[in-house]
Amino acid sequence: MINILIADDHEIVREGLKQIVAEESDMKVTGEASNADEVMIILKKNNFDIAVLDINMPGKSGLDILKDLRIQYQNLPVLILSMYGEEQYGIRALKAGASGYLKKVSAPDEFVLAIRKIVSSGRYVSSSLGESLAK
Repeated sequence: MINILIADDHEIVREGLKQIVAEESDMKVTGEASNADEVMIILKKNNFDIAVLDINMPGKSGLDILKDLRIQYQNLPVLILSMYGEEQYGIRALKAGASGYLKKVSAPDEFVLAIRKIVSSGRYVSSSLGESLAK
């Protein structure tokens, strides 16, 4: 079972992501957070196979939380989920230590694929982000 932490300040987004995950027999959202402080509290109490972080949250951004996670939880894979374009933040997120970057407009199937790929092989790069990285 893939245990997932979802961090997004919008409850409706978290609920939508939970519904997508609920359709998969090998995945479960076992933690939710709406800000950086909640992420760190939840991580102290539970083990996760992956964290899905919104890039834009109150207090600390997803990229700031990512920096903290790279220090305290080096082995925890992180998928950054954002409404911002890959060219704008995707490369920065990957260089900062994210295991993947996905736009919120992506299809649910791509979200599931990204989680599986990150958990099994460590990295997910969409085809458009891959092209940007190759430049």
